[in-house]
Amino acid sequence: MKRLLMALSAAVLLLSAPVASFAGSAYFIMDAKTGKVLASSNADDLNHPASLTKMMTLYMTFEAIHRGKLSWNTRIPVSRAAAAKPPTKLGLKPGGTVTVREAVDGMIIKSANDAAAAMAEALGGSESGFARLMTQKAREIGMRRTTFLNASGLPNMQQWTTARDMSTLAVALINNYPQEYRLFSQASFNYRGHYVRGHNNLMYRYEGMDGIKTGYTNASGFNLVSAVRSGNRRVIGVVMGGATARGRDALMASLLDRYVSKASPVASSRLLASVGGGKVAKQVEVASASNDVAMDVDTQTTAATPRKRTEVVPMAFAAASNVTVPMDRPAAMDEILVANKPAASGSWQVQIAATPTAQAAKDLLSEAKSKAGNALANASPYTEAVGKGGNTVYRARFVGFTSRDDANSACSALKRKDFDCMLLPSKG
Repeated sequence: MKRLLMALSAAVLLLSAPVASFAGSAYFIMDAKTGKVLASSNADDLNHPASLTKMMTLYMTFEAIHRGKLSWNTRIPVSRAAAAKPPTKLGLKPGGTVTVREAVDGMIIKSANDAAAAMAEALGGSESGFARLMTQKAREIGMRRTTFLNASGLPNMQQWTTARDMSTLAVALINNYPQEYRLFSQASFNYRGHYVRGHNNLMYRYEGMDGIKTGYTNASGFNLVSAVRSGNRRVIGVVMGGATARGRDALMASLLDRYVSKASPVASSRLLASVGGGKVAKQVEVASASNDVAMDVDTQTTAATPRKRTEVVPMAFAAASNVTVPMDRPAAMDEILVANKPAASGSWQVQIAATPTAQAAKDLLSEAKSKAGNALANASPYTEAVGKGGNTVYRARFVGFTSRDDANSACSALKRKDFDCMLLPSKG
């Protein structure tokens, strides 16, 4: 039986012709049993996650429940800042409380921004503090090019992810929290006497789809992460940058119709993710780092020293040296390029990270220079603060490259030493 009959001419076109390319568009279809990429387009390009961000907020909520820091009935206080988040929201009142169960259902089904902010403040002390923990968790599970600046996905021009990274997060949710993951298949819930219906419309009608999340902002376009089970086959799909919700759903449906049957029917219960990007991607088992890193969810920092300490280094940019900024956000280029002229002359720069502290940026630059050798011999480290208050990040860059080729050679050397990097032309 055909999984989905869609009377949409757009779907027919998608099945018979190459997908139309527009700013910020990307898709990624993966066999989650083997980690094999079945289809992809711009899978490692940077895009804004929008409400897909809540997948990580939920991941960390589930982690806190499993550690005994929260229960489903724990009442989370609602601050004025959380209650003031713009829709979509549950309508939480400042000074009130929301249970963990209500917040989780609200984030999954309603995509409630107020619930996400309240949970972030409970787990991280502040939303910005929680965002740093979200980015650290992203690194631990293999999301190499994602940076979180808030818990909801509300617009922030420095909050980035990729289609591949979002598939990795989906695999981690299914692997590490299989019981909680089932909540993503809910179509509605009752919130204090009010019926609340979700808007993941494709999931409600596509056979075998049991999750997981939609997202939309003006900057991101229409995003969707889907998980489909067909017999022993398990497929994760990601579509980002859709022009409309209907077009996004049609593209996802057509891709799944085409590729689910090509997935391996192996009987493994543990899923694999494809991480790394570029020409060579690695297939890895996504496992929780919770056994190695103890996190006190009542504070902004780890409660105990981990066995192997991981520096929090949120990356604001892709690792690919030929990364491009989608054309729907050209104004962001002026924000990405330096506002202050670097000390060293040269027409090109290489950025390797954006960190939460200036010292972390300096330490990372020092480590990178010592490991990359001659490729950085004539380059100078440069740190720049961007943002305000709790949202401030510190860009770690090498400046002074006289040509793109020189900068590209340095970037290649950095990648061989497991550093992410991006080329940028100098200004001024």
